[in-house]
Amino acid sequence: MASRERLSAHHPDTAALRRIGERVRARLDADPAAYRLPVEELEIYGVAGFFSDEECARLRSIVDDVAVPSLSYGNVYDNGRTSYSGDVDPLDPFIRMLQRRIDDLLGFEPDFGETIQGQRYSVGQEFRPHYDHFNPSHKMWADEQTRGGQRSWTAMAYLNAVDEGGSTDFPLVNLSIPPQPGALLIWNNMKPDGTPNSKALHAGTPVIRGTKYVLTKWYRARAWH
Repeated sequence: MASRERLSAHHPDTAALRRIGERVRARLDADPAAYRLPVEELEIYGVAGFFSDEECARLRSIVDDVAVPSLSYGNVYDNGRTSYSGDVDPLDPFIRMLQRRIDDLLGFEPDFGETIQGQRYSVGQEFRPHYDHFNPSHKMWADEQTRGGQRSWTAMAYLNAVDEGGSTDFPLVNLSIPPQPGALLIWNNMKPDGTPNSKALHAGTPVIRGTKYVLTKWYRARAWH
């Protein structure tokens, strides 16, 4: 992890990521609907009921339509991510409306956000501990530099209740968040200085009973292509 942070400390995006963090932090702190979770060394917020029951039901159906075996970073299959997932249609008016709501909540221009990805987890499926931000030593880093650079904030929504299991865990800050229908989680993948935060390690724990549906939207340091 030291190399991950050292490589990015003087990158041109670092100052932009610091400014993005300041702006989003101030916006969420001022929003009465956003609750900052009381953990050290990680900026993470929750918004209850961000999506209605009707919106969640429609989104679950959309996820079912696009879901295929999940790929990990670099478009390869990885037994650490055993869910089904897929990008939703960004031109669908319903999706555009929901994306705009997330953009407005965080204060991002739309072109900074990646297309929303839907994920479905059945019994036993999980996403083992991982980071959303990119490691500059990875062979895909050069490509990501042309596609908007480093990921800054993550917004993830739960679309249903799960009978048992399926929490989102941040093991390095001792935080576990069970699925809550319609709730939106937002966290900063960077530290306040704009470098990658090792404390942002997180996992989707195995579903024990039921099925879990989530949506995830990632934002970049620059306009995403």
